[in-house]
Amino acid sequence: MTFGLAQIMTSDDPLQSLIRTERLGAELKKRGVAAAGIVNTRLYGILPFSKAMKAAGIHPVIGLSALVLTDAGDLPVFIYAKDDQGYRNLLKISSAQAVKEKDGLPPAWLKGYREGCLVVTDPASMDGGTPVRAMEQVLEAAGHGRVVTGISRRKGKPDPAEEDFVRFSDEAGLTVCAVSVARYTEADEAFAFRVARLIAEGTKLSEAGGEEEPDAALLTIEQLSERFADRPEWVEATGELLFSCADTLPDSERLMPAFPLDGEESADDRLRADCLAGLQNRLGTVTDAYESRLAHELEVIAKMGYSDYFLIVADFIAFANSKGILTGPGRGSSAGSLVAFALAITDVDPLEYGLIFERFLNPERVTMPDIDVDFADHRRHEVIEYVAQKYGRDHVAQIITFGTLSAKAAARSTARIFGFSETEQKEISAMIPGRPGTTLRSASASGTPLAGWVNGDNMRERWLRTALAIEGIPRNVSTHAAGVVLSPVPLVEAVPVESGSDGGVWLTQWPMKEVEERGLLKMDFLGLRNLTLLERIRAMILYDRNEYLDFERIPLDDPAAIRLFQDGDMTGIFQFESDGMRDALRRIKPAGFRDIYAINALYRPGPMENIPVFERRMHGRERVPSIHPDIDPVLAETYGIIVYQEQIMQIAVRMAGFSMGEADNLRRAVSKKKRGILEQERARFTEGAAGLGHDRETALRIYDYIVKFADYGFPKSHAVAYSLISFRLAWLKANEPAYFYGALLSQAAGDPDRMSKIVMEARRKGLEILPPSVLKSGYACRVEQGAIRLGLSSVKGVPAPFIRKLLAARKNSGIWSDLFEMAVALSARNFTRAAVEPLVKAGALDEFHPDRAVLLASIGAAETYAELVRPDEEEDLFGGDSDTFGRQKYSEGGDLPEALKLRYEREVLGFYLSEHPSARLKQAKPGEFADIGLIDGTSGRLTVAGILLEIKRIRTKKGEAMAFLTLQDDTGELSCTLFPKEYTKFNRLLSEGTGLVASGQTELRNGKIQMIVKHIDG
Repeated sequence: MTFGLAQIMTSDDPLQSLIRTERLGAELKKRGVAAAGIVNTRLYGILPFSKAMKAAGIHPVIGLSALVLTDAGDLPVFIYAKDDQGYRNLLKISSAQAVKEKDGLPPAWLKGYREGCLVVTDPASMDGGTPVRAMEQVLEAAGHGRVVTGISRRKGKPDPAEEDFVRFSDEAGLTVCAVSVARYTEADEAFAFRVARLIAEGTKLSEAGGEEEPDAALLTIEQLSERFADRPEWVEATGELLFSCADTLPDSERLMPAFPLDGEESADDRLRADCLAGLQNRLGTVTDAYESRLAHELEVIAKMGYSDYFLIVADFIAFANSKGILTGPGRGSSAGSLVAFALAITDVDPLEYGLIFERFLNPERVTMPDIDVDFADHRRHEVIEYVAQKYGRDHVAQIITFGTLSAKAAARSTARIFGFSETEQKEISAMIPGRPGTTLRSASASGTPLAGWVNGDNMRERWLRTALAIEGIPRNVSTHAAGVVLSPVPLVEAVPVESGSDGGVWLTQWPMKEVEERGLLKMDFLGLRNLTLLERIRAMILYDRNEYLDFERIPLDDPAAIRLFQDGDMTGIFQFESDGMRDALRRIKPAGFRDIYAINALYRPGPMENIPVFERRMHGRERVPSIHPDIDPVLAETYGIIVYQEQIMQIAVRMAGFSMGEADNLRRAVSKKKRGILEQERARFTEGAAGLGHDRETALRIYDYIVKFADYGFPKSHAVAYSLISFRLAWLKANEPAYFYGALLSQAAGDPDRMSKIVMEARRKGLEILPPSVLKSGYACRVEQGAIRLGLSSVKGVPAPFIRKLLAARKNSGIWSDLFEMAVALSARNFTRAAVEPLVKAGALDEFHPDRAVLLASIGAAETYAELVRPDEEEDLFGGDSDTFGRQKYSEGGDLPEALKLRYEREVLGFYLSEHPSARLKQAKPGEFADIGLIDGTSGRLTVAGILLEIKRIRTKKGEAMAFLTLQDDTGELSCTLFPKEYTKFNRLLSEGTGLVASGQTELRNGKIQMIVKHIDG
């Protein structure tokens, strides 16, 4: 007998199963299974399932679980693809249900998609209704020859109406087969599966009651035969059913979309014309070198069939530019293409920077092209929407991703289902290390805190077993951060789709790897916050001065911008903001843009070991060695060090006569560090070098040099393109500081620590920070006569909808003279203490009254007044004439101590705005205290005065107490260390929020200034 299991659900369908595809092949072989059918509720996981079955020597069949919505009730069915037509119909069934968000399949849909499909009914699993009548309607819709009656016996017991199902089948001439749905591997996993379902439903065990454990284990041939001992022919029919279905997954094919063109014009001709026009526009005069490079690239692109692709990308970037949506200057290897530069896909001239086209498109290794595009993150969706409209919504989709239950998530989710308290859940999380790769098994290994917590407690032990069983399975679906697919045919003919998160653009049911395996063109539309920052600065300048800032015209030799890099003054600068990067910049002191993008490439694990060598050679303290006269020019710009992947390729071309395509293959091969590949490429390299007259010893020495640095090489094209964004931000910081810091503060709203640091830095640069104002502020920060006016969104606790209402009311009613006019303009519905009080504390209503205590005391009166005059936005009881009541008076507020005023500011803004408390400490002894923001690594012993923000007390290995402190004055923050001797002396003075005077020795450690404290005054 041929044994098959036809109803296997896998964990690829979130929280519907615990069966992991990667382990399934071995489990089925162990059970003697010859054929297997996957029947998830959507077509999740069918590609990996098919691969796993073939690898195990098992015949795979693609199916789908569904409910057919008949007049007699909802009948569970399993729909299988018998052939290629059936597979295409399964794509449509799964997509139609998911897009229409139907709970089941109307009989009319079943009839429309029945060709090539086989439908197995499961009447014994029907919940209510009239099963036999429902079976009749399914047979009528699907037609004879396409329906099989499936009989399931849960817990091994026949359904009371089983004979009715058999009788109907005999009378209708239908085959009967055994049904056994598998959702977990072994019977003892039934409880864990039940918990997974409760996680999906958001229900606790105590709320679910004493439900029966599900019966859905993966059966052996003996177990299935025993379950249907009286009907062995049904078990055999299941195997025959599976083998009657072909292996229906189509081979991968290249599904390249076409760019819409008028008339007889070809994509190749259009691309050539657009490139010539674009290059003329960018360069003015197109030299022979550019013409030759362009001709070469166009020839390769046409030969590989990618002309449409370049036109598509150029078109949506042109759309973005037309709408003022800022795009990045390039990303990855695409910046090495002159065609991309000519089409304004990138802003990097590859000839100027010595970038290589074959690093992007290698004609000797045909792969799908990959141009990743960065957009201002808050408008990326507009470009995706444009592409969907242009090419049709049925041709465009975003890509699905699956969120899995990590160790912490599995532990906490299971604990919640078990009814553990919030305190216990937090305790569990704290016992699971947060480092990548942590598993529950390792976190609960013998001797760990979690093992001790669980040991001996039956409930906790059961909790851990359950959490281990569900760890790692998908729990939900979401949208990939960047991936978009574009298909030349309706997507449902190639992949299954479902509704997207916003209900507009579809979502594929397959993740990125599977979409690419199918042969669809995947494009990455990436959102980049730094482009949003650039766009905001440009918009602010345009609004204030009517000047449009063209970022491409920013001079890359600007001394003020370069000085920022040399000083490590990198707050807000993309890619260069980390402490280590700042330290590297201060150490190297880049002389120009070339050094800046070299540092960008070097500052990565591995390559950064060469930073000291780079610095010494750059400044002439170490001689640049000659590697070989033929390759020294290639390494001249990086002082004899291989920094870029393109340099590896150039060396292979010069030394071994490789073509650029062969050189790119070499680059890829040596980076994999596989011994067999290394030896093979070594032979090719030395043979090629010999052909150019180089001796074997020299060739081997150069090859070994390449291998040594292969892991260090970074794409020069990417380093240049991303460093352009960095330089543009640095230019703005140096030349338009008010706009730069204003935009940076707007972006940091909601992050008080970052806002505080930005404010202090801006003040050190001489910029005035004005408080938020209900009369002058916008939603975000603005520039007022060279000063930065904080936006209303800077105030913590003020809802965004309230701010929008306030701005609209101000626009409609004009400037308010007092709190009461503002309350009426907003209406009592919107004017509430919860929204207004934080604004008062921030100083946003100071123009109404100089005393914030009075304003705070008057909010209630203003609420009452608004309720009387204008209860809601639609109703003004006095037609706008509130003078009927006379001028309203403020309430007595008493005195607001200066210390409390400052504490309120820090509470709602995250920093002290009016005056930093440390200023009074400094005023008592002028000139005695150093400004924290001006301390550098050479400052030595000094004294500072500030507010103690944070204390971290620890014990040394000897058990002695010590502490790490964070001290803040009006110029910056300083990390301080109190060793045991000093801690013993001064611990009584340490209290967060108090003012301190600390003396000690400063030093530079790991790129950060810190003080070893020797003395503290309270």
